[in-house]
Amino acid sequence: MKMKKVVPFAMTALLIGGAIVAPSASANEGNAGVTNTTDNKEQNPQVEPVFIKVAGTVDNVENSKNATYYTVKEGEDTNVLVVNDDTRVFDNTGKEVKLQKGDKVTAYTYANKPMLAIYPPQYNPEVIIVETKEMGTVEVDLFNKELVNTDNTLKLNVGEETELLSLSGKEVKAEDLAEQHLLVFYTIATMSIPAQTPPSKVVVLDTIAEESGEVDPSESAIQEIINNDFYEVEGTKMVPLRSIAEELGYKVESTGKGAIISKGAVSYTITRGQKEYGYNKAIRHFKVAPALLEPTKTYVPVEFVEELMK
Repeated sequence: MKMKKVVPFAMTALLIGGAIVAPSASANEGNAGVTNTTDNKEQNPQVEPVFIKVAGTVDNVENSKNATYYTVKEGEDTNVLVVNDDTRVFDNTGKEVKLQKGDKVTAYTYANKPMLAIYPPQYNPEVIIVETKEMGTVEVDLFNKELVNTDNTLKLNVGEETELLSLSGKEVKAEDLAEQHLLVFYTIATMSIPAQTPPSKVVVLDTIAEESGEVDPSESAIQEIINNDFYEVEGTKMVPLRSIAEELGYKVESTGKGAIISKGAVSYTITRGQKEYGYNKAIRHFKVAPALLEPTKTYVPVEFVEELMK
């Protein structure tokens, strides 16, 4: 029986008062400084996150023409970080670094960014933080006019020693930080609510507003196909091969038993009923074999969409 459902898109100075404390550990233990969690929950009701946070260890790295795909694992969870020239990578002290296999990372993706409903989930983060043993805590959030973050856990006291930057390269002053998406690096904070800190470095994520409203027309069309034309086979979502491949600019040629899809120097040979498929001169494998689930329509596992988009 055919099942249809909607899969939504993703699913984003001197200290004043209070004792001064250093965060209890580096960024791998999250933000420090707020100790009375019961009071904090009462004073600060839950709000929708501005950024989606994905953490784990880089398990695999795969390069493609326009991006690098980093598979990140934490326990049973697997996610893929799609990193391109616009993605900024820092360690938890604020230094720009190169992402490598084995790194323990936390990635921040704007919550309103569209996502394909595939597994494992793919994120195109604005910022990735590589965690080190050095002292340093990171906060990525929207800060209000008083430079307090969305859940009222951190207030910035920007001083002359704070390094101010922007992703766009524009000059930044302290007064430019209000009501902006900020990447904040700090090492000490008060034990007040909200905790207050003199950040060592603040980066204005001023490219987000420009990007968040833009959706690639082909990605939007593919998402619509995935949402409205699929079958469940052996626990795997199966989607129509031809319509998705052609939307992505591939040429699709029927072989009678399947199809050859090609674009530039890339070619895939798909055969219905066989888990093996050809990728140029190599052999790869589907979890579930492609099948003719409707007359003249071959369906493949939704994970293959990720392969076609690389």
